[in-house]
Formats: sequence, structure tokens, C-alpha cells
Amino acid sequence: MTDTTPPFWVVIPAAGVGSRMQADRPKQYLKLGQRSLIEHTLDCFLDQPGLLGLVVCLSPEDGWWSQLPCAVDPRITRTDGGRERADSVLNGLHRLAELGAAADDWVLVHDAARPNLAESDLLKLLAQLQDDPVGGLLAVPVRDTLKLADADGRVSSTPDRSLYWQAYTPQMFRLGALRSALGDALAAGAVITDESSAMEWAGHRPRLVEGRADNIKITRPEDLRP
Repeated sequence: MTDTTPPFWVVIPAAGVGSRMQADRPKQYLKLGQRSLIEHTLDCFLDQPGLLGLVVCLSPEDGWWSQLPCAVDPRITRTDGGRERADSVLNGLHRLAELGAAADDWVLVHDAARPNLAESDLLKLLAQLQDDPVGGLLAVPVRDTLKLADADGRVSSTPDRSLYWQAYTPQMFRLGALRSALGDALAAGAVITDESSAMEWAGHRPRLVEGRADNIKITRPEDLRP
């Protein structure tokens, strides 16, 4: 931890099957160079002095995690994921509380298949949000022209792209506030696509922190090609 960044916990939801990758295993276990995607992702956090602990949320049937060297790292705790991302993150937050995390501790939620997080972006997020009353997320302003489609697949309008951002991760919120927002939203049947959307549903306004555009999420086979 530096003088300008707070201590933090990390939750990595990784219970999905990654069907769009058309692979024989969940996408987080596909190789990027000589190591799996999730190993690269974990490395983004494990050398940070402010890290208090990290929880990886995996499918109960996951048979790949135990084969990785990082599976025995004492800084990492495995817990069961859920049916959707929000369920997995909520499980991870409950596990952090069991590990001793306090309600006002900062928690960073990061995609398992987003291995290119730059340390400069991580430190920027921590520094800019450490005193924020809500928290926020890394994001990138939309660069391309956007089109709004109608039911027939035709353009109905061209929105002002200066108002739109692509949501990335990590997303950084206080454990207690995020756990309440996720739990209440799921109980109400709300559609929650990321942690920010849960906080928005609860009436909060997360802060956008501009990050690098190369912090991409691996979702399709071509994303792994050089």
C-alpha cells in the first residue's frame, strides 16, 4: 500500500462456462502465453501491498482450479459461485465477511477474463475513489458512433456518444453497501449486469474513472489471437 491508496479486498467471479469461446473448458483456464487467463488476472492484484485478501468464486463442479499453482496461495480463498454473476459476487462478499472484512472496507470486483489490467489503472482507481462516498468503476468513453435500433433492425436514432461510457472492471465499492444493493436487487428480480448497476438500482451514483482501452474482457476466440 502506498501513501495514496487504501487497503482493499478483491472478488473474482469465475463460475461461468464461457460458451462463446467454444472451448473444452471455462474461458478463464484458456492459455495466454504459457499461463491461464485467470493466473494473469490474479497477478494484477497479488503483488499489491494493500491487498487484504482475494476470493475467487468458482462453480462447485470446477475441476481446473485445483491444478493451478495459485490454488494453494494463502492470499486466495475459493468459494462457490452462483447461477449469475451477481449471485457469485454476493457469495464472494459473504465469504469476505467471514474472513474478517468490515462493512466499510473497500472491495474491488474484477472479471476473471480481463487479464490486461494495468497497474497504473488499478492505482488510479484506488487513489481517486478512496474518499468517495459511493465508489465507482474503471470505464472508457465510447469512441465509435452509436446507433439505436428499432424492432425491425433499422436505425431509429443516433445518440450523442459523448454521454456514453463502456463499463470495465475493477469496480470498487464498500462491502456493506454493495452486499445490501446486490441482495436487495436480486430479491426484487432486478436485472443486474455489473456491480455498478446494483448500486444504481439502490439509488447511488457511482463515479466513472477513465482507464485504458486495452483492459479488454476475453469473450470470443479471436480475442486470444495475436
